[in-house]
Amino acid sequence: MATAPSLLKMNGCVRLPHFAVLDIKGADAEKFLQGQTSAQVSLANGIFAPLTCFCTPKGRMLANAQLLRIDREHYRLLLSSTLVDMLASHLSKFAAFYRVELHTQPSVTIVGTSDDANKVAQALGLSLPEQPYTHHTNAQATLLRLPGQERWLVCLEDVSQQPALGIEIIDEDRALNAWLLGDIRSGVAWLTEAQHDHFLPQMLNWEALGGISFKKGCYTGQEVVARAHFRGQVKKRLVRMTASTGALPQIGDTLVDEQDKAIGEVVSSAVSNDQQIELLAVASTKATEAMNTVYWQGHPLTLCDLPYVVERLDPEQLASSLTA
Repeated sequence: MATAPSLLKMNGCVRLPHFAVLDIKGADAEKFLQGQTSAQVSLANGIFAPLTCFCTPKGRMLANAQLLRIDREHYRLLLSSTLVDMLASHLSKFAAFYRVELHTQPSVTIVGTSDDANKVAQALGLSLPEQPYTHHTNAQATLLRLPGQERWLVCLEDVSQQPALGIEIIDEDRALNAWLLGDIRSGVAWLTEAQHDHFLPQMLNWEALGGISFKKGCYTGQEVVARAHFRGQVKKRLVRMTASTGALPQIGDTLVDEQDKAIGEVVSSAVSNDQQIELLAVASTKATEAMNTVYWQGHPLTLCDLPYVVERLDPEQLASSLTA
């Protein structure tokens, strides 16, 4: 297997239009979320921000997200901009029974930073979170440390403050591609509208990233998700691959084996250099473990290492290690 080269350099802040936020506010916010999401909501304590997902009764992912507690009765979900309205509509069917309000926040600008993270943190009056899955928040922004190579996601509450803060926001394809490449090399796939209600959480390695609590009570889809885990019924997994081609695979593109049999599909992709692409795909474990050659549109793909072991990581254990 090939290993990942170093991440492309990123200066300033790159705008991340593929992300959006959904705020859940109210006295019952924690109780409400606890019955809907795979996370142990109490772990979101204003510092630790667990990964989570929302499922159908059949255990298929409607959306995956990162859960932050902004204030005592204020939680925030970071997720795909293509899914935020759908998830808000889905959750609103249950919110009527709780003292909660759901708000999409189009005024919140989401950017990413890496090399200039210290400068950005100082401009926002925040200390820089050093440990993955942790965040610092004040009235003007939230600064979240991501797993993998040093990268931070920033939620700016009021983008009109940007010039006064001296924060440069970059809107260019190359900068966004570098950010997406960072997600791919971190082995983190964000579900989009094209594939919602399609995968079990484990197919995106979500339990290996601490995105599923197997110690909490019931939530929608919990029985199916738990059964798949304890009975070892997951036959497809997220893998990272590279190919030498100038073309870029699209979400949902089919991967095939040497007999032209479909064995997986693309989840995300980015350009590594002029003639190299990297991608994440959900593929048959039987095919990938046998090291069979996999193809995308006639191009052979090289299977690469993931930066984590594909085994259960309890978010309770992760939260404890971060606060130890």
